[in-house]
Amino acid sequence: MDGRTRRRTDTRQRLYEAAVELIAEQGFSATTVDDIASRAKVAKGTVYYNFASKTALFEELLRHGIGLLTEAFRTAVAGLPPREAVDALVRAELEYIRRYRAFAQLLLSEMWRTNREWQQTLVLLREQAIEVIAETVQAGVTSGDLPADLDVRVASSALFGVGLVVAVDWLVFQPERPIEDVEKSLLAIVRRVA
Repeated sequence: MDGRTRRRTDTRQRLYEAAVELIAEQGFSATTVDDIASRAKVAKGTVYYNFASKTALFEELLRHGIGLLTEAFRTAVAGLPPREAVDALVRAELEYIRRYRAFAQLLLSEMWRTNREWQQTLVLLREQAIEVIAETVQAGVTSGDLPADLDVRVASSALFGVGLVVAVDWLVFQPERPIEDVEKSLLAIVRRVA
């Protein structure tokens, strides 16, 4: 990557971080492009150079954040047998959310809003992340490690949603609790269901 590309990538990352922090703090409508530029320590024109609008920035932010989560899922399950892969998915989601807490809070709040311009983008991106889980769960059903009558789509959505809610709850209300404790409790629930 040349210097110019690296600078643009770094600038976009700063804009993503600024936008997610501000939107998580005060909501999308209350966050202005000026706020984002100020938090990212760039000129307002830099925001518009990189993104056509605040909405375009937010859509790209969703793509970026969920893309990172999907990649974390893929990396976590690579080469693992189904039961170990499910455990690895839980750990990967907890670690991701601990690292990107503001994004996770934002994602959790936005997933239930159906009146946003980016709702269709969010649905498609969520589906990509859940598809990795579904492949893992289906492999478990196929191998006999998971019950044959398990509804793979519902189980995969449940695993994704429970992990997201539990992790955000942990970081907001019990941040001193070690990730290993949260993982152990979450896996106990998952194993009882599966």
